[in-house]
Amino acid sequence: MTYHPRSEFLQVMQARGYLADCTDLEALDRALNAGPVTAYIGYDATAKSLHVGHLLNIMMLRWLQKTGHRPITLMGGGTTKVGDPSFRSEERPLLSPAQIDDNIVGMNRVFARYLSYGDGPHDALMLNNAEWLDGLNYLDFLRDIGRHFSVNRMLSFESVKSRLDREQSLSFLEFNYMILQAYDFLELNRRHGCLLQMGGSDQWGNIINGIDLTRRVIEHEVFGLTSPLLTTSDGRKMGKSAGGAVWLSPDLLSPYEFWQFWRNTTDADTGRFLKLYTELPVEDCDRLGALAGSEINTAKIILANAVTTLLHGAEAAQTAETTAREVFEHGGVGEDLPTLTLSPADLGDGLSIVQLIVRAGLASSGKEAKRLIAEHGARLDDEPLTDAGLMIDAARLDAPIKLSAGRKRHALVRLAE
Repeated sequence: MTYHPRSEFLQVMQARGYLADCTDLEALDRALNAGPVTAYIGYDATAKSLHVGHLLNIMMLRWLQKTGHRPITLMGGGTTKVGDPSFRSEERPLLSPAQIDDNIVGMNRVFARYLSYGDGPHDALMLNNAEWLDGLNYLDFLRDIGRHFSVNRMLSFESVKSRLDREQSLSFLEFNYMILQAYDFLELNRRHGCLLQMGGSDQWGNIINGIDLTRRVIEHEVFGLTSPLLTTSDGRKMGKSAGGAVWLSPDLLSPYEFWQFWRNTTDADTGRFLKLYTELPVEDCDRLGALAGSEINTAKIILANAVTTLLHGAEAAQTAETTAREVFEHGGVGEDLPTLTLSPADLGDGLSIVQLIVRAGLASSGKEAKRLIAEHGARLDDEPLTDAGLMIDAARLDAPIKLSAGRKRHALVRLAE
């Protein structure tokens, strides 16, 4: 029998498809009804920006705040020095403290688009676990915290077990990660009264560790809630595109390319993504997701506009839609298209069309660009490209040229003035 929560937050989580598992749904529901609850999600600072794979959990924090509770975005300034081994085939490359701090600055800019930070009871907190992890005394930590962990149990977690089953190395450094993450929950409960940790379902074992540790050390009841790990209807990992990660920072991915990623959603995913990534009413999401034939394109444009507006603002979303219409419906160039600007030195005596396709981000390698041309998937100024040996020189770039890969991916190439 499905439990029907009374708290607005859990009603949203259930109705919109965010809820995979919860350690004690009824007890958490009671806590949420009793008053504002503080909840956190942790993010290791492994890149200068968050990407679309993080967006589902960011939306969970946003809904938490919108329903009257307090979110914590916990930056892993300490844990990033170790690296989360969960479901990875190899150890993460270790970053310097300066790299980690630089990455945190970039990630914070993204969070500020979705959450309101401040000192009020519902305002989000931005914290860094280096605050308590960097000063730990190793022997004291082993004695006070390490004794609560069973190695036998840690080895049984799927994230560790899958690595060992494939006979892939798991360093002692990485093995410590789950202890540090558990300690984060304990410290957040001590310092900020945090009652809930959320994360993707691959974090279930780590979350359970934190709940157990908090109960053993300070006898406090805390909770865990996970979201489903999303794949698209065609089996791809959410947040990946042909060009790699779909970044949330405009410095790494233009608002137009971000908009286009959502416009290219498959028909089968449109309704689900409207519920997860926008704030449109559920009944509207279901109605739009049920459209068929060419009408589903209207729903995809609504999805792209809504998601882009949340991250980049309404003006950027409207500009992206206008550019798309100009490019697709009227065969225009579209000033907001991703642009590769070449200096005269870059161009030299000329560059091959294959090099330009790669440098414009429309193919990941020369081999892929040549295959695109051979399979009639590449176009130059909307005309089919057939010659992989074509050279583009300064005279050809007297005006910007438009390169296309398939029907939906485009870029401009221009010569710097």
